[in-house]
Amino acid sequence: MHLEVDQIHKFFQTRHGKIMALQNINLHVEGGEFVCVVGASGSGKSTLLRIIAGLETQSAGKVTVDQQEIIGPGADRGMVFQRYTLYPWLSVLENVTFGLKLQGVPKKERYERAYYYLNVVGLGPFQEALPKQLSGGMKQRVAIARALASQPKILLMDEPFGALDVLTKENMQQFLLEIWEQTETSILLITHDVEEAIFLGQRIYVMAAHPGRIKEELKVDFSHHHGDEIKRSPEFIDYKYHVMQLMREVPVEAVQTP
Repeated sequence: MHLEVDQIHKFFQTRHGKIMALQNINLHVEGGEFVCVVGASGSGKSTLLRIIAGLETQSAGKVTVDQQEIIGPGADRGMVFQRYTLYPWLSVLENVTFGLKLQGVPKKERYERAYYYLNVVGLGPFQEALPKQLSGGMKQRVAIARALASQPKILLMDEPFGALDVLTKENMQQFLLEIWEQTETSILLITHDVEEAIFLGQRIYVMAAHPGRIKEELKVDFSHHHGDEIKRSPEFIDYKYHVMQLMREVPVEAVQTP
């Protein structure tokens, strides 16, 4: 798998002219990689992910997966949002199989996949439960199982733990690393949480705002068989300081054209 984001620009039209939301974004994700994009509010990171998912159109540039240009949503990209986006009237199992049914996957296969990925995320015993009977972390596990069940080439994650409390968030970060190592699925995750990006990512793209652009690509050299104690290490603190400094730099004015 190879995801390539090539010279992406995004403009929004306003009464005062065009506002540049994204400027010359270039990034890539290789097969089996875990890559994070970190940036403050206004850096355009969610807009970028929606473009990669095919949910929004760029103004210039292109996005390809295995050299095939993205022109809309596709089964090669699984999406996990901050909000769980589960159907409240469907059981956990039905939520996971719903998208597969729309894709025309035969009933036997879609249930086999759903059972498998629910067990992967530790929710096999809850397959008949309704979303209202689950905690926030469990709902997000269902959303991850649903995305993985389509067997995408890459999993796109938009602030997936932003709505969770601190303890649940830390548990879900560790859980996600385990799932990534177990399934070897490529992951591109966006976040405003610097610690989360450093803890999860093999590589990090740091975004600046107004307009949104890549300030630096940073390789993280930790082994991913680690726990929360790594966040107290001198190396982790150095990474955090460096990324925070990049994000604190005074942004330039948004580019406007008549």
